[in-house]
Amino acid sequence: MKLAELIDPAHTAVVVSEMQRGIIGDLAAPVMRPQATEVRERGVIDGLRRLIDGTRTNEARVVHATLQFRRDRAGININTPLMAAMLKDPDYLLVGSEQAAVLPELDVREEDIIAARIHGMSAFNGTELDPILRSLGIRTLVIGGISLNEAIIGMAIEAVNIGYRIVIARDAAAGFPKSFQEDMLSHAFSLLGSVVMVDEILAAWND
Repeated sequence: MKLAELIDPAHTAVVVSEMQRGIIGDLAAPVMRPQATEVRERGVIDGLRRLIDGTRTNEARVVHATLQFRRDRAGININTPLMAAMLKDPDYLLVGSEQAAVLPELDVREEDIIAARIHGMSAFNGTELDPILRSLGIRTLVIGGISLNEAIIGMAIEAVNIGYRIVIARDAAAGFPKSFQEDMLSHAFSLLGSVVMVDEILAAWND
């Protein structure tokens, strides 16, 4: 299938994973601060902004898949080292907080969809994301954000399992360290869908 057909705006959504102030922005938790700096240096935020702007121009949907926590931690099992590190601060990433907000550089609009979850490691499990996308006739997801290590690989596998096609925006997504990112793109994501540059996506939309 040609890229232009695969990502036809009529049935495509761009899903931005966890690009939040408290995860990868100015309010990042200590455990994430090195990655937050690296994401900016790699140009991932700039790549996402170009992708989002192109998505809106071509009237495809923009979805921000976010993570947030209730103060009483309902919904959360601290059963991974990453979750344990994130939740050492009882005030971290609370529902409605500035930390939980999407990076201002990504210019969230009223028409964007915020798919927030309060549990789990990825966007689909036990959330309303799937029925929302299906109600809009979405069949292809273009995925960017962080991280290829966990949230995005989880989202991608879940999406494929329930029938979506996926595209990874190579220069608008990040994994850590960079060498592992390249291995994931080459040996995992390429087996699940297409891995392409933002410029290729924009060119297919504007062809």
